[in-house]
Amino acid sequence: MPQSGFYAKVRRGMPALIGQWLELGQGDPDRLALILAETARVARVGEPDATPDGATLAEWSQDEAGDRIPLWAARTATFLLVQMPARPVPKDDDEACAWAYCWLRNREFANVDEARAALPAHLQDMLTHAVGAAWADRQGLRLV
Repeated sequence: MPQSGFYAKVRRGMPALIGQWLELGQGDPDRLALILAETARVARVGEPDATPDGATLAEWSQDEAGDRIPLWAARTATFLLVQMPARPVPKDDDEACAWAYCWLRNREFANVDEARAALPAHLQDMLTHAVGAAWADRQGLRLV
């Protein structure tokens, strides 16, 4: 099943996504964890059960943390990163898949071309393929 391979990449890429938020966010890890949780609530990207602390955020940025990262955290990190003036980009294919997956989960799109066109200009080239794979994964899940 091709969807399982894509989702495995998403989960492997989530720690790097959280790591970018820790690296590029302005503030200490506890403040960045608070910003992440509060943004999730306000922007309605997710509903954290509790606000994590900086140590939890640091744990989530470790390679082996992929399956432990709540989806709201990755979705919110994507939400924040795509708006940063620093114009961050994914550093590898797994992270690109995580960004693309979260991009589609954060917004509603009528089709894959609309999803690609809505990407910020600095992410267009880097995420075009990953958004296509994320779209195929999402469509495949609707058949179940």
